[in-house]
Amino acid sequence: MREGFARAADGTRLAYQVNGDGPPLVLLAGQANNHRWWDGVREDFEGTHRTITLDHRGTGASDKPDIACTTRDFASDVIAVLDELGIASADVYGTSMGGRIAQWLAVDHPGRLRRLVLGCTSPGGPHAAERDADVRRALAQPDPVAAQRALLELMYSPEWLAEHDGPRCVLGDPDMPPHARRHHLAASNRHDAWEQLPRISARTLVLHGADDRMTPASNAELIAERIPGAEARVLPGLRHAYFHEGRPQTSDLVADFLRAR
Repeated sequence: MREGFARAADGTRLAYQVNGDGPPLVLLAGQANNHRWWDGVREDFEGTHRTITLDHRGTGASDKPDIACTTRDFASDVIAVLDELGIASADVYGTSMGGRIAQWLAVDHPGRLRRLVLGCTSPGGPHAAERDADVRRALAQPDPVAAQRALLELMYSPEWLAEHDGPRCVLGDPDMPPHARRHHLAASNRHDAWEQLPRISARTLVLHGADDRMTPASNAELIAERIPGAEARVLPGLRHAYFHEGRPQTSDLVADFLRAR
């Protein structure tokens, strides 16, 4: 794996990681997570693509400025990485908050995207289907062990958890400072691309686990109805981390979509 740094417009250093050969595929991680979110999945694409990940500002080896940001700002960070690598256009696969970021990439930088995959994500704003109050309470409980267990159960089915004892690469970057966690949470919560989604011209696939309570699955249809020509696939029995539990089938769905004429 090749690693390096790009500079965002405000000077923030952004760590990136590149592996594999072929057309570029950008993989965007969820809220409060670094590039390790994609461990065990990026390998599915490295036979056909050059995979590119980054540590969102506030995570991993990237700088962690105490500055408020938006999902649109995170999209600008991705463009800084592509510019540093000399990549004119790429396929983009974003999940959770990474899918929110990917929406703005497609809206603001249409010439930089070839195809777009949006996973377990939301259009944001008042039109989105929000998680229920029980989920919010479970994630906000003061006992950190109990809160992490609740998050784990939102990510994976009981059957999968019974058979897999780790690693847990989707539970957040443990080294994030509190201010960075707050900025990520605020950016994700304030995301609202609803009015702009019809501007997306990239061919788009929307994926979602049918049993996702973190980001309800009805958001997949909402997004697909707003993006011209988008296709939605809701995957039975899977939760928020469908891309891990549903391997290799979900990776095959994405790979087939990226290869199709």
